[in-house]
Amino acid sequence: MPSLALREPPGILGEIAARSRADVEAREAHGPPIEPVEARPLRASFEDALRAPGLSLIAELKPRAPSGGVLRSREAVEPWLASVAPRAAALSVLCDVPYFDGGFDLLARVRARTDRPLLCKDFIVSERQLLEARAAGADAVLLIVALLPPATLAFLRARATALGLATLVEVHDDHELAEAIDEGAPIIGVNSRDLRTLATDLDRAAELLTRVPTDRVRVAESGLHTADDIGRVRGAADAVLIGTALSRALDPAAIIDGLALGNAEAP
Repeated sequence: MPSLALREPPGILGEIAARSRADVEAREAHGPPIEPVEARPLRASFEDALRAPGLSLIAELKPRAPSGGVLRSREAVEPWLASVAPRAAALSVLCDVPYFDGGFDLLARVRARTDRPLLCKDFIVSERQLLEARAAGADAVLLIVALLPPATLAFLRARATALGLATLVEVHDDHELAEAIDEGAPIIGVNSRDLRTLATDLDRAAELLTRVPTDRVRVAESGLHTADDIGRVRGAADAVLIGTALSRALDPAAIIDGLALGNAEAP
């Protein structure tokens, strides 16, 4: 597969993206081939799950974070999943290995234990990663505008759609939001964490969410730990993605129940 044009952001995001590209190229050269596949019916619609009444929860499994160290042992995945899945509209799994200790194997492990819509959270820079996500059982993938210029974003979103994958298009500022809107992304996530510096600004993210057209699904990402945090994005978001707070919690069910997000009925 040919290399795609990418942006080269400074800081940790650029570092992670460069490592992702090198790893993908190594798999292309030495890994097993992944055969092209036709679109498959989704187990459940990721987009529909986020449009349900109330503030929908995407609960994220994040074993480790550059800014937070080890959050949850891989050996403790099954109890976490049993506690979280009934309370979430959808699940997200980190698939970056070097920085987050995730992986497509972890995605497949979660897929085998739940029918919830499943997001592959990765730093996608290649079509191969879409194929790998689909093979592992993902229903949706993350595309980060800070990494993907318009032509690359459009290509990867089209390829994901052809594979039966929804796309959560992530933005951090007004310029990126304008590109996501122009590309027609139906699900737009506003990340309060600047992945160049790892600093969070929930007020800035909440304000940016108000600029996302209401016909799109609006997802608040990062920096959400308490009911007060949720209150700051309620009304501007249709869904929240919570990773660190849930991954490191001894009792993630209690954390979720305390946020009063809305009901997550089994699909």
